[in-house]
Amino acid sequence: MGPIIKRQGCTQLRIVVPGCAGFIGHKISSLLLDQGHQVYGADRLGDSRPARLQEWRLDSLLERPGFGFHRADVTSQHEFRKFFEGIVQSGPVTAVVNLAALAGVRASVENPRAYYDVNVLGTLNLLELCREFGVGKFILASTSSVYGAEADGPVGEDADSSRPLSPYAASKKAAETLLYSYHHLHGIDAVSLRYFTVYGPAGRPDMSVFRFIRAIAEGEPITVFGDGTQQRDFTYVDDIARGTVAALGVTGYETINLGYGSPVVVNHVIGLVEEAVGNPAIIEYQERHPADPLMTWADISRAREALDWTPAVGIEEGIRRTVEWYMDNREWAKNLA
Repeated sequence: MGPIIKRQGCTQLRIVVPGCAGFIGHKISSLLLDQGHQVYGADRLGDSRPARLQEWRLDSLLERPGFGFHRADVTSQHEFRKFFEGIVQSGPVTAVVNLAALAGVRASVENPRAYYDVNVLGTLNLLELCREFGVGKFILASTSSVYGAEADGPVGEDADSSRPLSPYAASKKAAETLLYSYHHLHGIDAVSLRYFTVYGPAGRPDMSVFRFIRAIAEGEPITVFGDGTQQRDFTYVDDIARGTVAALGVTGYETINLGYGSPVVVNHVIGLVEEAVGNPAIIEYQERHPADPLMTWADISRAREALDWTPAVGIEEGIRRTVEWYMDNREWAKNLA
């Protein structure tokens, strides 16, 4: 893998992070930089995600030493090959941590082809570049959605994931199978991390926690799909980032859940937001979408064993921090919808 560079008493890794301007990609990039690693971020920008939020995340990274950025679309192997060629001129790439994805269950039903282009073809392009440039480690951000309707209790990684309920979930499962084949054929250390309902500051505006906070703060109605008694394993983004970075130490192939390990009723989360914001919620209940499971609940015993990882931020503290971020950035964040 070439010469080892020492920095601040640790081995400096050279990590490529596609999707660095996204919610989770930004937080992972920040943590890697905090640990003294070199981060080469890439993002296509200007897609369906609100541009102002992308700019906020990216600006916070660009001011950090050790961070480089390249604008590229993961569906274009040509663009990413140029990116890789520029990096390897100064040394080998240690790993790819792939956060480049289209997310969202309901949106994938409306536009499934776009989800396959980014989530499957994009992953294939990156794996081919890893093979070509000798990158020995690949971390894939996958999702608890691959379990479909299986989560009537804590669901482990060996549970059936062959019946996804949405094109989004199916695309992530397809990406996982590609990852295993490249591990098998080319010896790439590979980890599929199945994230459970990630939330936190600077989160996706289409996700429930951001929508709840914005609507309650601005006195607007909240749309809840279902009766609000459905449960989600809400997991704070800092915990997700810690688990993802820890996965860089895994050899071989692993599939690992990253969740809080304790589901929370959606109506309870709304109540926590009401308390933190200081306003009552105006709730409009609509029919639950058939692509939405009733419950997500992670068995995180494998993460504890393989990564020495446990979540640290509970839902009460996580909501408080997320509301605080929104209020600090309310002038522009209120326009994100």
